Amino acid sequence: MLFTQYYLDCLSQASYLVGDETTGLAVLVDPRRDIDEYLTDARAHGLTIEGVINTHFHADFLAGHLEVAAATGAWIGYGHRAETEYPSRKLRDGERISLGEVTLEIMETPGHTPESISVLVRAHADDAVPYGVLTGDALFIGDVGRPDLLASLGVTADELGRMLYDSVQRKLMGLPDEVRVFPAHGAGSACGKNLSTERQSTIGEQRRTNYACAPMSEERFLALVTGGQPTAPGYFAFDAALNRKARELFDHTRSARPLDPAEFARARAEGAVVVEARDPREYAAGHLRGAINIPADGRFAETAGSVVAPDRRVLVVAPQDREEEIVVRLARIGFDHVVGYLREPEGAFLELAADLTRASRVTATELRTALDRPHAPVVLDVRNAGEREQGAVDGSLHIPLAELTRRLDEVPADRPVVVHCAGGYRSSVAASLLRTAGRADVSDLLGGYGAWQTLHAAV
Repeated sequence: MLFTQYYLDCLSQASYLVGDETTGLAVLVDPRRDIDEYLTDARAHGLTIEGVINTHFHADFLAGHLEVAAATGAWIGYGHRAETEYPSRKLRDGERISLGEVTLEIMETPGHTPESISVLVRAHADDAVPYGVLTGDALFIGDVGRPDLLASLGVTADELGRMLYDSVQRKLMGLPDEVRVFPAHGAGSACGKNLSTERQSTIGEQRRTNYACAPMSEERFLALVTGGQPTAPGYFAFDAALNRKARELFDHTRSARPLDPAEFARARAEGAVVVEARDPREYAAGHLRGAINIPADGRFAETAGSVVAPDRRVLVVAPQDREEEIVVRLARIGFDHVVGYLREPEGAFLELAADLTRASRVTATELRTALDRPHAPVVLDVRNAGEREQGAVDGSLHIPLAELTRRLDEVPADRPVVVHCAGGYRSSVAASLLRTAGRADVSDLLGGYGAWQTLHAAV
């Protein structure tokens, strides 16, 4: 058996290639849109990808099922409740897919979404204990999939939560302790609230350590899994719907092109939004007025999907030689309207100097001093609710970053604003959004709430 996990840190997303090297047959599970790595690995091991399985309609990325099917002729499989605009195979509970000795077995595990399935993997068809289970978003390491996403239109969070209780407490916890657990997401994903950085575990370990896997009543389970969930990024509903549709295929040969300063300026004038993927320090030192800072070194795609509308035309300013990477990362969440990118920003900025501006950043000490003045700034906390429970700046306004674009009017316009998150990444994003919305006096806090805590611990 060949079993390979592929992990994308930016989206905390895992996909899997499972193959039988004797027969040369393989299946991909939960692939992303840029599929070259899968195809290269399959060829290197002499494997033919005959099927692609999505454990559910993903909301946090655009899955690569259509790209895989177009490249290989593979069938596309979902749980039997799934309805798609393209041809797909309905997989039912207990159904077995033989790749030779290697055998996959479908487990219906609804709850995160109605059509969710898990996939049991056996190295040999008659193995009493499966090698592992691909749990999709039903069971994570340290958590379970949230049952309140917009991916499940027409089904309430309560209904999904009760499905999830049965899927986790009875079906998955009914597996032997030795079965390895391979989820579709890890730490940082908004698909849950307590995901581990570990990328695999066992049923036994989850039984011992995962709060949602301990024996409990259905009502207690519902209260635990629905409370304290982070705000879902705005693009989740868009991707969940698009994963059902017969959409345009990703084509890396048809990527965005470099633009000279004049072309870039024209596209801006025609309404394209500028996504600035450079480090916040470089952005603060000089950027184009109205540009939104979403640093490449972080959760770039998810953050972009939280603050930029999916139908907006996008211009990219990226760290040198990372322009194509940024375009691909946007494509992974279905943002295909990238007009182009500014090649060699430092040189181009000389031609665009009249439109350049700087961004204010303050230290924790400077913020404390400012808060003692008569016209004190508004402190805007853009962390998630669970983070704020660990402590907050007294009197601060709380709006999670994923909600900021629709709640901008709640930020007072007659006072300076200082934005903070946990460490400084999201605050630069939020501050740039406020400036784009016309707020003139906006700063972000260097080092975030961590720096504020350190300052006050020393007092």
